[in-house]
Amino acid sequence: MVSASYSPSLVFISLCVAILASYTALDLAGRIATARGRTVYLWMSGGALAMGFGVWSMHFIGMLALQLPLELGYDLGLTVWSLLVAILSSGFALWLVSQPRLPALQLLFGALVMGAGISAMHYSGMAALRMQPGIDYDPALVGLSLVIAVGASAAALSIAFRLRKHTPYVHLVRAGASIIMGVAIVGMHYTGMAAANFPVGSFCGAAVDGLSGKGLDNLVLVTSLAVLVIALLTSVFDARLDASTAALANSLTLANEELTQLALHDTLTGLPNRTLLADRISQAMAKVAEQGGCFSLMFIDLDGFKPVNDAFGHHLGDRLLREVALRLREQLRSQDTLARIGGDEFVLLVRLSEPDDAPQVAARQVSLLSKGFRVDEHDLQISASVGIALYPGNGQTAEELLMNADAAMYHAKGAGKNGYSFFDVSMNTNARKQLQLLQDLRQAVEQNQFRLHYQPKFDATSGQPVGAEALLRWEHPQQGLLLPEHFIELAEKTGLIIPIGEWVLNEACRQMRMWFDQGYSHWRIAVNLSALQFCYSGLVDSVVASLEQHGLPANSLTLEITETTAMSDADASMTVLQKLSQMGVDLSIDDFGTGYSSLMYLKRLPANELKIDRGFVRDLEHDSDDAAIVSAIVALGQALGLRIVAEGVETDTQQSFLTTLGCDALQGFLLGQPLPAEQFMLDIHRAELSR
Repeated sequence: MVSASYSPSLVFISLCVAILASYTALDLAGRIATARGRTVYLWMSGGALAMGFGVWSMHFIGMLALQLPLELGYDLGLTVWSLLVAILSSGFALWLVSQPRLPALQLLFGALVMGAGISAMHYSGMAALRMQPGIDYDPALVGLSLVIAVGASAAALSIAFRLRKHTPYVHLVRAGASIIMGVAIVGMHYTGMAAANFPVGSFCGAAVDGLSGKGLDNLVLVTSLAVLVIALLTSVFDARLDASTAALANSLTLANEELTQLALHDTLTGLPNRTLLADRISQAMAKVAEQGGCFSLMFIDLDGFKPVNDAFGHHLGDRLLREVALRLREQLRSQDTLARIGGDEFVLLVRLSEPDDAPQVAARQVSLLSKGFRVDEHDLQISASVGIALYPGNGQTAEELLMNADAAMYHAKGAGKNGYSFFDVSMNTNARKQLQLLQDLRQAVEQNQFRLHYQPKFDATSGQPVGAEALLRWEHPQQGLLLPEHFIELAEKTGLIIPIGEWVLNEACRQMRMWFDQGYSHWRIAVNLSALQFCYSGLVDSVVASLEQHGLPANSLTLEITETTAMSDADASMTVLQKLSQMGVDLSIDDFGTGYSSLMYLKRLPANELKIDRGFVRDLEHDSDDAAIVSAIVALGQALGLRIVAEGVETDTQQSFLTTLGCDALQGFLLGQPLPAEQFMLDIHRAELSR
């Protein structure tokens, strides 16, 4: 027999290629397991090519490591065939480990098929030498090589199946497993090589017209490494991209959940808000239509909350509202909904078996809230008035049910509070009026039925006009001119105050621009802001847009907010007021002295003006306490460098007293009533002529 030897360097390189091919195969198996749709087939095709090329490269480099005392070559057709067999075997292996399960029989069958493929690749590659006479194989070693091929395939399939998921330290485990697999594959190859004996006088038939072995080892090595590295890097980058995409998707999911939470829940208590409540009522109606039964809507209003809020401040009032929400939720069932729809108003939607169950539920809510609350070391006592509307029976829509429950709640308040009342047809008149008024109010917004009247302000010393306050009126088609007290509360409850407020702001700026052009550039136009407007995130943008649209200097506009609104959340108010102040807009604290004030916050507020409430001015002549309060407010305002405006001036005595005290401007029926812009200017001109 011809003596054969092996190049140690090429043997070592073949082992390294086998290990790298094994690691690539394990990594690609993991990518295929996590892929979806057509991506699975793309990864499987690319993986079969990379893995097959890697295993075949190990085999071919191993053959190139064989050194015989004769010139060697390789038949191109058989060499390509051996590569194709390796790729097909690899593809089958990757398909097998991508299945959801790999039972023992399926593993055994797969190992036999894959082992046969690897063996076919090896012995086809050996046949590519076209040795003459033929290679003499040792049957025992050939059999052993087949056993090793099947065993190595079984181990490889089992390992690849178990390591396809991304578990902790999976890369280290894959590295160890790839070494074992690489050694097994190399062991099979060199066992097969050892089985080959070359008789004396043999020559290589492929040396004449086949592939020459010179330099082929380097080409195969570089090509195989390039394929394996590209496949491995593609897998790694794709895994990182998937991880980044998953992280981004998770962040977006969390952001959407937070936005949904903010949009559908009350920020103070975390309870559902009016929007989510309306949806829950609609769902409850649908369930009643499908399954029968009924539900009640309980409108809960806290008795005695306002005095607590005024006496101890809004911070403690907010804490109390949270405690109320917690207590009401104590006995809440999963199918029930508790919502907060405004200030101290809560609504409880309760699924009932029978309408007669409602009194027991309502009585429990009244009893729960009649027990004392301990908040910030204060013992507080409040109660609740509950109005109950039943469905079916007391309304056809969520809006109508809420209106009727609200009407029943007011009936409970009128009956002495701390109790509950069912909606009755006798209350229907008021409820229907409210519902009709709401529909009319929405129509008024759409059809621009609002008007502004203007009440003049005068310099207290000279008597010269210094501006006007814009006062809202609703020109109702049937009821005539309505004052704000008839509809503002409803507008605030339904959120319509936002578009109404924006219209008022824009219209007042438009009118001020006209006066500005007529030479009254020293005037200021005052606009009242409701509490809901002040909390509206788009307030500053609305002010900017109105001023820019009409080309009006910012200091021509005065925004009036009540001290109660300013102090309800002093820190948040400070932020909004600072933005407005930095623009140059004047800020006035309206109805000063009637709410809960903090001098520390008042000092920090960037206000330009204090407005004394008409309640103090009205009894100025007859009540020494009111006179003392007004004197104190004027002194406080002057100390803080603020303009002082007194409203509600109706007598000469009041005018004289306030002027003597040092008020800067006066406003009231004595000096001028609220009038439309044209009549307002006629009065101003008459006053100027009379002087």
